Amino acid sequence: MAAALSCPVLPLASGCSVPVLGLGTSHQGGYSHDAVVHAIRNCGIRHIDTAKRYGCESLLQKAIKESGVKREDLWLTTKLWYSDYGYENTKRACLESCERLGVEYLDLFLIHWPDAQVPGRSNREVRAETWRAMEELYEKGLCRSIGVSNFLISHLEQLKEDCVITPHVDQVEYHPFQRPQELVDYCRSRDIVFEGYCPLAKGEALTHPSIVQLAKKYGRTPAQICIRWSIQNGIVTIPKSTKAERIEENCKVFDFTIAEDDVEVLNGLHDGRHVSWDPSLVV
Repeated sequence: MAAALSCPVLPLASGCSVPVLGLGTSHQGGYSHDAVVHAIRNCGIRHIDTAKRYGCESLLQKAIKESGVKREDLWLTTKLWYSDYGYENTKRACLESCERLGVEYLDLFLIHWPDAQVPGRSNREVRAETWRAMEELYEKGLCRSIGVSNFLISHLEQLKEDCVITPHVDQVEYHPFQRPQELVDYCRSRDIVFEGYCPLAKGEALTHPSIVQLAKKYGRTPAQICIRWSIQNGIVTIPKSTKAERIEENCKVFDFTIAEDDVEVLNGLHDGRHVSWDPSLVV
């Protein structure tokens, strides 16, 4: 078995430290048991990101067992889907996720989406009630860290007024075409670690001329350029792949540095496009 990837970590306000590179898993593009086992066992990945909505928590339990890596050496993130929002539902859903994953605690539990879709109740009210349950799960140690996903400044500001504990993490779409710097700066000012999903813009970034050109300059692949850029910008980065060779490629990003002027070139590609959900319409 390969040693753990020599991967930097970022400290969270919870006192835990999250590896800056994770493996995303989801229902989109399928789920590959062999790829997850390969990522953990052969590539040294120790940070796995999933969600109830992806439907693969119980499959991950098998892959983790087969990998032979101890539970305490892994960072496991899962997410609460809006059908489970509300105080009691959230607590039950957390236990159910733990059961499917075969673990006694989660390293990070996230509210997946700001829209609660509860008839007759405001999103703000349901988010606050849900977050109170998250705070309790954190205080009991069932979740070592807690956070949100796809929350914008307005959603975080409401949570700040309504609740006690600041989210430890906000996980949002982040790639060269979607670089929400104002949100990143806001999170940093409040000690919220920013995690980025879709770092390759679902493949759209891989053919952009500027990215292809930089890949040639550094003798790397376009995917490695995007992932390295994201990590250099201080973002916990979560590429997703079901192919062993792609996962290996995505891990080889700690032995080179992109020069500052080239980082600026990549920063300049932001055009505001989303390749995933757009939370800006959610109040």
